[in-house]
Amino acid sequence: MKEKELIIHPIAPVYDNDSEILILGSFPSVRSREQRFFYGHPQNRFWKVLSAVYDNALPITIEEKKGFLISNHIAVWDVIASCEIEGSSDSTIKNVKENDLIPILTSADIRRIYVNGRTAEKMFKKYTQKKIHRECICLPSTSPANAAWNLERLIESWKVIKEYKWI
Repeated sequence: MKEKELIIHPIAPVYDNDSEILILGSFPSVRSREQRFFYGHPQNRFWKVLSAVYDNALPITIEEKKGFLISNHIAVWDVIASCEIEGSSDSTIKNVKENDLIPILTSADIRRIYVNGRTAEKMFKKYTQKKIHRECICLPSTSPANAAWNLERLIESWKVIKEYKWI
């Protein structure tokens, strides 16, 4: 068994003043940490799901992914700033320090916060919700570990991020 080590989140959030939706994961996978960008594992379906929801071409490079997010008014980050973790296994996360979402929430007009999976939801509710006084909506995880959800089901479920309108 791998030893747990303290890992500091190596990826800056992606957002601008026009971001309206914030999507939070739990903590980046080993592959994402190596690539220094979100959802870097080729089997993670995050980019496939979002590109299908927004009817856009699948972004490949980091610059294309950033451009996709900004052009669709989506901010992306993770709940956890640092933690002890074994590899990429969310179930091994311990000694959590949360990310400060205030800079995003004060500079962008974030209307909804979505979390990518139950671990992100659990961490958000435990560490973040009381500090920012905002709710989150949990969407099914795009991780390959969530094998119960095929790509089509994920896309259908994630469409809520595009369909939601403020009145």
